[in-house]
This record gives sequence, structure tokens and C-alpha cells, in this order.
Amino acid sequence: MTTPVTLQSQLRILASDLAQRAGALIIEGRRTGAGTVDTKSTTTDLVTEYDRASERLIVNALRTTRPDDAIVGEEGTADEGTSGVHWLIDPIDGTTNFFYGLPGYAVSIAAADADGTLAGAVYIPATNELFSAARGEGASLNGHPIHPSTTTDLAQSLVATGFSYQAERRLQQIRRLRHVIAEVRDIRRIGAAAPDLCYVAAGRVDVYFEEWLGPWDLAAGEIIAREAGCITGDFSGGPVRPGEVLAANPNLFEPMRALIRSADEAVAAEPA
Repeated sequence: MTTPVTLQSQLRILASDLAQRAGALIIEGRRTGAGTVDTKSTTTDLVTEYDRASERLIVNALRTTRPDDAIVGEEGTADEGTSGVHWLIDPIDGTTNFFYGLPGYAVSIAAADADGTLAGAVYIPATNELFSAARGEGASLNGHPIHPSTTTDLAQSLVATGFSYQAERRLQQIRRLRHVIAEVRDIRRIGAAAPDLCYVAAGRVDVYFEEWLGPWDLAAGEIIAREAGCITGDFSGGPVRPGEVLAANPNLFEPMRALIRSADEAVAAEPA
């Protein structure tokens, strides 16, 4: 008897295919330079012609294969839908890495319904790594199941984070890190939220936290981390959200949440 293919499994397959197709486009573009470059929210917030080309490829394919779905893309796509499924697309997560020819950029695609994310795929072209997950069906890297680390001591943990494009916010984040770095093994700043979340899922880092993301930055990587066995949430006891995301192996989630809280209290007590 054939087991029925779930909706989330179908969406996972589609997201994976589109992420790889878009990834092939952008890595070919990177070989000839980053192309035309503009800025968005600040002078450090870059967008290239390949961000836009990648989004067009993904959106056009979704409009053909799933015309009733809603689509939201970082570079401006905002299609309404009637199916109850909506897509969140980051055509190049880590555009600054892409611009400089660094490997830490990815294509991130997620599908969600009223109950949250159904499926997601993150493709890292520079390393040819496809991370994917579907609700209730686990997470994988290039087809092989992945799981977070088993580190139990926060002092031995490798922690990934990211910084805002806003200068004042970055300074505040650096002030917090002065208190965090003394309590962990070390800090990593890769430069893209989706790969960071996937690296927690695969046990390459133990913890990841960041603020002020867009929903497209978070959706695919978060379901991959959660389906791999990580715990995700915000910094203060609530569910994960673009404004605050913390993902960690189950041993370290609450200790890291407490460390962030104590670091913020220490920063607040410092002279202005």
C-alpha cells in the first residue's frame, strides 16, 4: 500500500527544487561579479541584480505551479492568495557575503499556513548544501537526517549571532556581546540568518540568536532547526518571532536565554 504524500512533503520538495535552481543562477552570477548594486534601508544594506533575478525565478515558478498561493519576497513581491498557503522568499540571504565573494549566502524558501511554517528549504550554493524540513517530518542535509549538538555546558558552546544594519543597534549588540563572550567558548558571525539556523540544526554551532530579522530571513531556517530537534523562541519566554530569535540544542536553550537576559541587564546598568 502506497503511503500518501503529505502537503508539507510536496511543498518541501518544491521549495528544495526552486532553491537549488535559484542558487545555480546566483552562483553563476557571482562568477562574473555581483552585477548592479543598490542600497535599501541603510548604505550597508545591499541589494544586487541577482537578488532580484533570483526572486523573479522563484516567484514565476510558484505562480505557475501553485497559482492560488500567496507569495511574499524580500525584494518586493506581495501576491495575495486564496489557498491558505503563503510563501516567504529570501532570494539571497547574506547579500553582503555574495557581494564580497564570501561563501556564507543562501537561498531561503518557506511555505506556511495559519498554524505556522509547513516546509522550508535553504540552499547554500558555495558549498552545494541543501537543508530542508517539513512539519512533523524531520530535517535533512542533502537528503541525510540532521540533529543538533549534544553540548551541555554553555561555557563550551559555540554561539552564532548577527548584527543589525542600523549603526545604533549594532553598537547596542556589541555592548551585549562583551558580557556574553566571556561565558561561552566563542562567537561566530557568519552574516546570514538562514545558514546560521541550519548550522544549529546540524550541530555545527550550538546556539544562534539575532534580532530585527525579516520574516523571510527566519521562516525556512527556523523550521529546519526545530524539526532537527532544536528549541526555538524569543529572548523572554515567548515564541520565536522576527524581532527576536533564539535557537539552540535542548540543553542550552534556557541557559542561553538567561545569559542574554543577564547581559542586557548589565548593559542597562552601564553609564550612558
